[in-house]
Amino acid sequence: MADWHRAGAVDGFHLTPVEPHRDLERLVNGTVALLQHRGQFRTFYPGSTLREHLGLARPVNRHTALAGEPS
Repeated sequence: MADWHRAGAVDGFHLTPVEPHRDLERLVNGTVALLQHRGQFRTFYPGSTLREHLGLARPVNRHTALAGEPS
C-alpha cells in the first residue's frame, strides 16, 4: 500500500473493519500508529473543523443576511 502511494497510483485508502468492535481498535492503535510513526499518516488536522481542514470558506448565513434587509 505504501509503494502504491509513493508511486502515485493512489492518494489514500478507506479501510473498513470486518468486526468493528474488535478491529477498529486494532486499526487505530496498530495500523494507524505504525503509519504515523513512519510519517505516512497525519498526526493532526490543520484546522479545528472539517471546513477549515479542507480550506473551505464559511458560507454567508442567508438568514442573517435577510434579517438585516428592510422588508
